[in-house]
Amino acid sequence: MRIALIGYGKMGKMIEEIAVERGHQIALKIHTDNREELIKENLAKTDVAIEFTSPHSAFNNVMKCLDCIVPVVSGSTGWNDKLEEAKQYCLQKNGSLLHASNFSIGVNIFFQINQLLAKLMANQNSYDVQLKEVHHTQKLDAPSGTAVTLAEQILSHITRKDKWVNAEASNEQELSIISQRIDPAPGTHHVKYTSDIDDIEIIHTAHNRKSFALGAVLAAEYIWDKKGVFSMKEVLGL
Repeated sequence: MRIALIGYGKMGKMIEEIAVERGHQIALKIHTDNREELIKENLAKTDVAIEFTSPHSAFNNVMKCLDCIVPVVSGSTGWNDKLEEAKQYCLQKNGSLLHASNFSIGVNIFFQINQLLAKLMANQNSYDVQLKEVHHTQKLDAPSGTAVTLAEQILSHITRKDKWVNAEASNEQELSIISQRIDPAPGTHHVKYTSDIDDIEIIHTAHNRKSFALGAVLAAEYIWDKKGVFSMKEVLGL
């Protein structure tokens, strides 16, 4: 495939390394110094785009790809308020979009475990639940997109909680997400259920960014010849 990399920081460079190892070509690189090159003429020379930028630019980047009918994989988080609009636009344009809060194979398995555990704990009112996430200091959004996904999964089953907060919970109805930014820390996510009798805790710890980059390339390989809106569940067969 001919890949457009939109965002060429540490993650973009690792995606490039893995993509080239897997036989793909990086046909376009967009970074902070050449944003004006994200235009139809350049995107037309690519088969798929992989977008890892910031919450402030992700929506516009994705929409430009959809306008050009270029399948786009987006790993930017912190723009969930516009994600549904992008998905609907993708369907209107008969385009291809895959957005994930985390592309790691391990994290996506962790999501499935989190869903199952929340379902099992739904009627166990003696347990409280809290999330904690730890990332490097360059992580722009807090809580992380992964933590938000975990929280929303829990809220869908634990109805005694009605919202998540990025702080210590002030009442029993709030689901607390504690965010820490420490270097070096590629990413750790804790989900902990606590009672007077015992604790139940699940943890995912990333050792480096390679798993995220590989997942993004796998996602691009999956959607480049398909139409519609997809997730990592389809890519990984979960």
